[in-house]
This record gives sequence, C-alpha cells and structure tokens, in this order.
Amino acid sequence: MIAATATGNCKGSIYLTFDTGSQSQAELIATTLRRHQIKATFFLANEKTVQGDYSLDMSWSAYWKKLAEEGHAFGTHTFDHVYVVGDLPDGRITVKPQFGAQAGQTLQWTAKEYCQELRRVDQRFFALTGKKLDPLWRAPGGKLTPNLLKAGQACGYMHVGWSPAGFSGDELSSEKFSNPMLLRRALDKLRDGDIFMAHLGIWSRKQAWAPENLEPLLIGLEQKSFCFATLREHPAYQNLNQQKK
Repeated sequence: MIAATATGNCKGSIYLTFDTGSQSQAELIATTLRRHQIKATFFLANEKTVQGDYSLDMSWSAYWKKLAEEGHAFGTHTFDHVYVVGDLPDGRITVKPQFGAQAGQTLQWTAKEYCQELRRVDQRFFALTGKKLDPLWRAPGGKLTPNLLKAGQACGYMHVGWSPAGFSGDELSSEKFSNPMLLRRALDKLRDGDIFMAHLGIWSRKQAWAPENLEPLLIGLEQKSFCFATLREHPAYQNLNQQKK
C-alpha cells in the first residue's frame, strides 16, 4: 500500500508525530513509515531505552541519520525530558527533569536556562546526523505555561501540541483502552489538518500500540484518501526555518 501522497488524490492531510520513549517500537515505526512512503515529524529527548542506552546516545546515530536522510522532520522535546511544574512571579519556571544528572529534582530555571535545554537536543542531533533540527518543540506531557511558551519563542522554537483526535492513547492502560478501541477512535475522528501523536515506545503499556495499530491506521487513513506530511508543510509552521534565532 502506497500513501495517498504518492498519487496526489488527497482529500486532506494528517500530520503524524512521534515522541521518543522507551524506543521499543522505534524500528517498527520507521520501517512501517518507509513501506508506506510516509514522512513524519519526530520530537527528541534523551530518554532511557529498552536497550539500556539513551535515545540520543551515539548508538542511535544510524537510526536518526537514516530518518533525516529520508526527509522526516525533527523537533526538540527537551534533552532530559523536562516537565514543567509551574510559573514563578519573577518570570522563572519551576521544572522537573525526568532524566540526566538532576532527574527527579524540582528546579527553578530562567527562560535562558530553558532555552539552553531545548538547544541541547539541537546540538546533539547535529553531532549524530550532521543536520539541524527544525525550529519546533514539544513540552513533555504537552503541558505549557505562559512563561514556558515565552521561553521557547524567545529562542526561536514554536511549540507543537496535538489535536484532540490525534491523541493515540499509547500511554493509557491497555486494560481500559484496548488497541482496537484506540484504532477505531482515531479512524472515526481524525480530520484534515489534525496532528497525530504517538511514542517510539512506552514502558508502562502492556499491550504495545504500534505493532497492532500503526499499519491499520495508515491503511485506514489512506483508504479515506488522506495524505501525510511533516510539520514543515503544516500551514502554521511552514515558514519557521527563516525565523529561528
């Protein structure tokens, strides 16, 4: 099955995005996208993987380099997968890194410090692939505050969340939200312009989402004559590469 993008018979566009995670499904997702000739957007953090390494270690260089060469887009997800806790009156941001030397600590960062965290991914991605990130970022958990949004914008990154219909549910309990249920919901509700979000692997979900759902989702959307594109082609983000500072 070849993506509708190859034929031009499109009745709408879906923007697939994938965040780093346990990386247990990373190869399967890349292979499936390749088979369907679909380009997606990946948001990268340096997360612990099922292989015992981290997703931005040199051991992942070939994986990211191949995806970059194939024309996928890439954004920053903060290097240490840093969650925002809240804003402070003085403009600083309370954060909590999930990984790295300060994992689990509650910290107070300035906008400049948060910007440095976003750029750490950019620097590592260039070291791994020889290419720069697109000027996009996604806050872990999708949680934003006014100060956080300003911090990202100040250093040239535009935040990208996901559409309500584009939440894959791959983080949810598989006992309560089965793969058939999640697939049916996505196929029923996704519409033109929606941004879809899934992960390259989730530690907590017993019944992994991607092996059962990704291929049927792509086929189902193709049969509805949807095209797929990276966020570089999204109307809200397509001119960003000239704006990054």
